[in-house]
Amino acid sequence: MDHLFTVDGGSATPVAPTALAAEGLLERQHLQEWVITHPQVLGESVLVITSEFDRWADTDGVPARDRLDVLGLDATGRLVVVELKRGTADRDVHLQAITYAALVSRFDLDTLAQAHRDFRKGRGEVLELDECRQRLLDHVDGDWSPELLQRPRQVIIAANFPKQVTHTVVWLSEMNLDIDLIQVGLWKVKDQLVAGFTKVYPTPEVEEFTLAPARIEAKAAVEKLEERTQAQKAVHVLVDAGLLPDGTRLRLVPRHGAPEPIRQAIQEWVREDGKRGTATWSNNTCNPLTWDADGKIYSPTGLAKHVFTSVTGRKVDGIRGTTWWDVDTSLVPEAVDPSEWAALAGIDLARLSRQHNGTSKDWTGLHTLLNAVPAGRWTTYGDVATVIGSHAVPVGTHLATCGQCPNAWRVLNAAGRVSPGFRWTDPTRTESPADVLAAEGVRFDAGAADPGLRLSVDALKSLLGN
Repeated sequence: MDHLFTVDGGSATPVAPTALAAEGLLERQHLQEWVITHPQVLGESVLVITSEFDRWADTDGVPARDRLDVLGLDATGRLVVVELKRGTADRDVHLQAITYAALVSRFDLDTLAQAHRDFRKGRGEVLELDECRQRLLDHVDGDWSPELLQRPRQVIIAANFPKQVTHTVVWLSEMNLDIDLIQVGLWKVKDQLVAGFTKVYPTPEVEEFTLAPARIEAKAAVEKLEERTQAQKAVHVLVDAGLLPDGTRLRLVPRHGAPEPIRQAIQEWVREDGKRGTATWSNNTCNPLTWDADGKIYSPTGLAKHVFTSVTGRKVDGIRGTTWWDVDTSLVPEAVDPSEWAALAGIDLARLSRQHNGTSKDWTGLHTLLNAVPAGRWTTYGDVATVIGSHAVPVGTHLATCGQCPNAWRVLNAAGRVSPGFRWTDPTRTESPADVLAAEGVRFDAGAADPGLRLSVDALKSLLGN
């Protein structure tokens, strides 16, 4: 970013840049931590394996004081070597990056797993070596490739780059080395520091014409990665929005990536053992499915691939597993309104996530809204969800488990009836929500609340001043 402004209507005021050193920010304690915490600045789907790595025991003539700032692994199976400079990069910074790339190109899965275990241990997370090895394997889309591992991508992050560096990096790219230059900028807006990371080389236009062999190989892998990314995004949407309660039952319906003959073979295979076609959902962004057939946890795509391989005997790429799993609405989770749950019939995980992408589970707005619902009036799960930008199912689940929601008894189902899933968070309360509403002046006819006392979506919005 060359220019940064604070904006007040039609007025824009330039913000003067500052520097990490001027603000007392350090390379290791600050810049490095930003990258570790937010590895997306290094590219799509990068897992940080380690930082400050200096165990070069198997190399000759490399002193232990040489420390690799950050080492990552992208989802295509390539290592990412990161060199950090909080100020202007040294004139030979690219040589440091190349040296580290050469050293890590000798690493194998076990070396990387050991480095990751030590790194996580230093950050307070104790993992077994096998867990670390599996984490690396799971992060890579497709088969682990030792050949691709030998071609690390290099990323140099600095406040500025001398022309000597940029010119050399351009030439090195033309000579088939894969190097990215990322500029870190810092601005001070009042008392708040704002950092920005801008990729200055290669630009998208240049990248089209300077693809090193390793990047060409990675490009093919990226196409497969996009399928996986879509599935990951779907899972994140579902978990972040709280759209499915833990324990939600799912049914297998093979779709994306499986030709019709294989779909039929899978369905026949499931008929032999019904447990093969069902799974249980948990709000875990990595492996949210527990398969009934073996009790193990999987990602939606991971389990779809496992099923495909079990039936056909061969591996498969390009499956979007979130399309394979439908919500089983015949089994209503506790605390969920059955009338709202029925609306999910026939919906797979991918479609559900698309319908509700952007839904939030920050319940501050819900609490504020419910607090404003007056005695003698009622509303519905669906209308409340519409106003706060959520969905009726997570709203109902939250009301049943929160313990802090005001006036929760004033929320009924679309028919004006108390949801069968309603639970008082105070176990000593024995009266029904209908009794409380009746005492507040809400009339009931055959178990349904007076529709004339229902607050509409517009009325709810007005309570919030919208």
